[in-house]
Amino acid sequence: MTPWRKNSSYTVTNPQRNPRFSRLITLLACAAGCLVASQAIAEEMKPYTQAIRNTEIKFDMLPIPGGEFVMGSPASEPGRKDDEGPQHKVIIEPFWMGKCEVTWEEYDVWGFDLDIKLREFKMVEPTELDKLSDIITRPTKPYRPMDFEMGRKGGYPAISMTQHAAKRYCEWLSAKTGDYYRLPTEAEWEYACRAGTTTAYSFGDDPAELGDYAVYFENSGEKYSKVGKKKPNPWGLHDMHGNVAEWVLDKYEADFYEKCKAADNLVNPVCIPDTEYPRVVRGGSWDDDASQLRSAARVASSEDWKQQDPQLPQSAWYLTDAQGVGFRIIRPLKAPSAEEREARHYNAIVPPDVKEKIGRNR
Repeated sequence: MTPWRKNSSYTVTNPQRNPRFSRLITLLACAAGCLVASQAIAEEMKPYTQAIRNTEIKFDMLPIPGGEFVMGSPASEPGRKDDEGPQHKVIIEPFWMGKCEVTWEEYDVWGFDLDIKLREFKMVEPTELDKLSDIITRPTKPYRPMDFEMGRKGGYPAISMTQHAAKRYCEWLSAKTGDYYRLPTEAEWEYACRAGTTTAYSFGDDPAELGDYAVYFENSGEKYSKVGKKKPNPWGLHDMHGNVAEWVLDKYEADFYEKCKAADNLVNPVCIPDTEYPRVVRGGSWDDDASQLRSAARVASSEDWKQQDPQLPQSAWYLTDAQGVGFRIIRPLKAPSAEEREARHYNAIVPPDVKEKIGRNR
């Protein structure tokens, strides 16, 4: 051994025998792996336009980055209700979300078998994806036009469907496109609505500015409007406040946030929808006051939303008395397994005491 090395406090150690050095190498490797993964996600998470095959219908999807946020509203927020608290931290994984609410043009392709009819008219052979989507259950014929004469062609939001119908549509769209689509969870919806903000609305706290961003009771003229006509939120999403309230996956429980707070830092929590009522809609509608359009506002569905349904048993598809309810879709970056979809009730399950019938061959 050379004299300077022998007399020095500096020694060269085999890194495999030095746990501190080994941990450092591990941390650096993890950091490098995370950086590569983040870059891959960033490259994949870009806006895109989804076309529905055999039709001219298209819609835009926007990337929503993963992250952590505080869900719910502070006690000091005007218009706040008790079910919006306690506030709690939630971790959200990346997903794409519809730039706008699902329109009648999109919804009717499924609801009225238009994709099948157009394919047959053009004498186009069905692809494997077509065959998969053809067997997805479709709604029965409504007893009256469900747009209630508020407008159907030209970009109006689809309304008056049950949460079950919205979930069936997502199943059909997934089969049709080969990409997995579903309703957002309540946590995903609020995260996307807030778009990094902590104010009552995604644009601030002043409801006087709401008219620039939302169609609601004060400016709606007692009907919905075409989607995407108001200013978007910071992440480019239109009509997150107003126009139509939007179905999310969750069952409504007034104390669900208490349970989330106890666990804290949950990854994409969902209140499993194991009963038909009540379930959650978010965002407020053309018929709602400003306070119901806040980012944290929650509304529970009820049997009254089908009060005038003339069918016995009542239809699984239509809401005769909820003309302000529609939905928006998401596509998670990581598609869930079949087991996860079943466990979290992402798939449509026919509610008890209702009527579901395949629209094809009706």
